Amino acid sequence: MNAYTIQMRLGLTAIVASAFLLLIAIPNWVTSPSNVRNIVLSPTFWPYVLSGLTGLVGVGLVLAAFREAKDGPRFDEPVRDPRQAGIRLAIMTLIMLIITLGTASIGMVWMSMAAFIATAALVRTRHPVAAVICGILLPLALYAFFAHVASVAIPQGNLVRLP
Repeated sequence: MNAYTIQMRLGLTAIVASAFLLLIAIPNWVTSPSNVRNIVLSPTFWPYVLSGLTGLVGVGLVLAAFREAKDGPRFDEPVRDPRQAGIRLAIMTLIMLIITLGTASIGMVWMSMAAFIATAALVRTRHPVAAVICGILLPLALYAFFAHVASVAIPQGNLVRLP
């Protein structure tokens, strides 16, 4: 497969998934009580937002696919050293084991940050600075929303606690 094929398939899949969620799944299977005062706390609000964003990303991927050459370089060449794939798989297993065992000690937010950054380093992202920034800000933003806006208890660690 080349970049054109990958982006086109991912984009069309995202558009179909978004349409399914927006038109069928959320209206039929997600219920919202009528006495919710703040729309942000409604059980249907965030699924609609995320489904809409998924559709927009899908449209963006399809549009980006048209910029790629249809006969560009292929990405599915055979792996030259299959031992490296095994080593990466073993390291990913170790990361998941550490997440499972360490969440009780340092909490879900800190462990999510560490897991995101470790996984980004493991897959050798082309944008390490952006990965570190997202790895720190995304768990913090989710914690702030769920703990302080939605009043949902987020598991805190025994050693480190967030306000």
